[in-house]
Order: sequence, then C-alpha cells, then structure tokens
Amino acid sequence: MAPTHAVVLGGGLAGMLAASVLVRHFDEVTVVERDKLPDGPSPRSGVPQARHAHLLMSGGARAIEALLPGTLDALFAAGAHRIGVPNDLVSLSAQGWVPRFPEMQFIVSCSRGLLDWVVRSQALRDNKISVLTGTEPVSLLGDRDAVTGVLVEDRISREQISLEADLVLDATGRASRLPAWLEDFGLPAVHSESVDSGLAYATRIFQAPPTAASGFPIVNVQANPRDPFPGRTATLLPIEDGKWLVTLSGTRGGEPSTDESEFVSFAGSVRNPVVGELIAEAEPLSPVYGSHSTANRRMFFERLKSWPRGLLALGDSVATYNPVYGHGMSVAAQSAQALDAGMAAGHSEQQIQRGIGKVVDGAWAMATNQDILYPGAVGKPLPLAGRVLQRYVDRLVRTATTEPPVTRAFLEAFTLSAPMANLMSPKVFLATMRGPRSAAPEPTLTADERDRVTG
Repeated sequence: MAPTHAVVLGGGLAGMLAASVLVRHFDEVTVVERDKLPDGPSPRSGVPQARHAHLLMSGGARAIEALLPGTLDALFAAGAHRIGVPNDLVSLSAQGWVPRFPEMQFIVSCSRGLLDWVVRSQALRDNKISVLTGTEPVSLLGDRDAVTGVLVEDRISREQISLEADLVLDATGRASRLPAWLEDFGLPAVHSESVDSGLAYATRIFQAPPTAASGFPIVNVQANPRDPFPGRTATLLPIEDGKWLVTLSGTRGGEPSTDESEFVSFAGSVRNPVVGELIAEAEPLSPVYGSHSTANRRMFFERLKSWPRGLLALGDSVATYNPVYGHGMSVAAQSAQALDAGMAAGHSEQQIQRGIGKVVDGAWAMATNQDILYPGAVGKPLPLAGRVLQRYVDRLVRTATTEPPVTRAFLEAFTLSAPMANLMSPKVFLATMRGPRSAAPEPTLTADERDRVTG
C-alpha cells in the first residue's frame, strides 16, 4: 500500500498537538507554518497575543501529558511553575475572594513562548513529522466530497506547491480561511457566533524580587460583568527566570493604555489594588504590549450536513475565547485527544469534527455567558433559560468562596478537569441553594507573601 500522508496547517500549539496525534495514524505528517519558528522559547511574530497571560489548566495539562509523555517534566525543568489551585491562587472572582483551601487542581504558569517551544520540541522528536516554515496555505485541493491535499505558497519566492494528502487538518487559528474554502467548494456558509466585550489587553514583564522569584502565587483580580461600568482586570503570573508577567485588561470604554507611565496606576484601579501594589517597585523588563484580539468566536463546522472526507479543523480555527478565561490551550489539547480517539475508532471525519465540537461546548458557554453581560458587549442576547443558568452560576461561584465541596466542583469545571454538568449534581445544587457563609473581605495574600515583595 502507498504511504499515507497528513498535512497540518499551522505550527502553533494546536497544530503540533494535532501532528503528534496524526503521526500515530499516518506514515508521514507535514506541518505547514507561515512563520519562521524560533529556536528557543521566544514569541512568534504571527502570534501577537502570545505576549499576554496564558494559563494551562490542569485539564489541558493532563491532556498534553497523555499525548506527549514527559512534556510537563520538560516544562518544569525549563522554569515553568506548577501553581496549586486554590492553595497557590490569590484571586478575586466576580463574587468574592476564592478561598485558599488545600490543592484541588493546578495551573501551569509560564510564558506562551516557553510552552510552545517545549511542546514543539517534544512533538518533533518524531522524525516522521516534518515542518515547512515560511509557507502558507492558498486553497484546498479536491471538492465538496473529499479533500485531496492543499496548495501552499512560499512567502518569499511565491512558488506554489501542491501537497497531496489523505487528510488535511486546519489549525491556523483566528485567521483561518476554512469557511471561505468550504464555500468555494459549493457548501453552505458555516454558521458562526461571536460575543465581543470589546476587551483590550496590555502586558508587561517585570523582574520579581529575589525573595518572590519562586513559590509565589498567581494573583488575579477579575471584573464583575454585572457592574454598570467597563470591566477591568489585573493578573500577575510567575513565569520562568524569576520574572512576573502582568496582564491588564479592560472592556469597551475601560481599555488599558500602552503608555508605560500609566501601567501601574491602571493595575491599582481595578476592583482591588493588590496587583498594582505588588508591582509598584518592581523593575520593568519589557515595553507594554497591547492587543485587541479577544472576541469569542465559534465556527459550527459540526452543523454542516455534508462534510468533505479528508478534512478536519481544531483549536482556534474552531473557536476562540476571551483569553481572560485561560481555556484556549486546554480546549485545543482536549480536542487533540478527541481526534486521537476518533481516529483510533475508525470514525469518519464528520464524526470526529462533531466530537471536537462537543469538547468546545463547555468552555464556549462559560466564556460567552459572562462576556455578554459587560456594558456595550456585542452578541446575541441569552434566552431565558440561559439567563436562569447564569444566575445559578453566579450563586454557585459566590458559594464557592466559603464551601469546599462547591469550590471543588467549580474548580474542576473551570480547569476543564470535569464536565460542566457536574455543577448541577444534587450535592452541589443543594449547597449552592443554601448559599455561602461570610467570605474573606480582603486579599488572601499572606503576610509572608506580601513581606517577600515589600520587605
């Protein structure tokens, strides 16, 4: 039999995870990447959002480890931090301070550049995966019944090459042209939805004080979307090399400036000034980077009645989320697991695409049900059932500020470690209806942690 060949469009996190799956099922995998991939843990020019805060939730971390064993050890050896949740989390949620109970889940905290580099290095250990850099896809080959390959173009020479393939997987992210390519085949327009709170990001890297360079918690002050004014947030992440990555955000009308002189004052202007206080005397190591690529957008590929053989989509090509929820990378990893399971079971591409859609559902609902509440948000209003569920989740999160069983259920869902449906289990439902006791009125930062910063 002729060797089988799969092509992955996009060499980011989702693309490399997809390639690591497809190499189990095909003789050869080619990754097509429009940028030059860095040799180390550096941001890529084509991924400007990579400079901002990224969290790898425990559900996503376990998925990556299952796909590429040894990746977590490699990340921690390279300087990533394992943050226990909620014990190493200082977080003001919309409903109050999250208690620092003993560890229930965890978060991997590092720069996106480091994470991409480690995952890429792990995936490319398999010499059956090759990468074409500086190359971008132009169009799909085939027809509405079956995709047979992809036409790609060298970005410098403009030479075009036809890559024949038994499977083409699109992981090109927010800029995906797949919906247009499907229409070119004569298929109906793909149904899409978008919820845009108008969020803008501003990020700067600081040198952490020597006494706080390791073992320091994530510090996060979230907005309350029900407030009648723009939502503002501030997040401090411990990352590799004894640094802090600090990301500020604001919804439409309350966006942070990229003016360096305003960064600390904005951090102190959110619902609690703790992040601003922590970085007030810290040494800046970078300029302020801004971004507006934050809208929640979903392509419902799984709803097409006809789907070409030999074609799949995964990652941000399917759905993007407001980065404040930290779900994009974890959903991509769990989608890669769904891809592997579908391939192993011999499912059709349409069945596998529907499975990927199911992975997306929970994170999509969590992000959009909150973002639509912000003043000036653009998107379809929630139906009555959605508004009732929204109120229940508000009460659940408020109850989670004092009741460990509810905290556990919420964190398991939020870190994508358990189904969202578990939030409606009888035990959690009854505890939520009883409601919380009095929650902590002040940041849960310990005196020792604060002293390690302020001296």
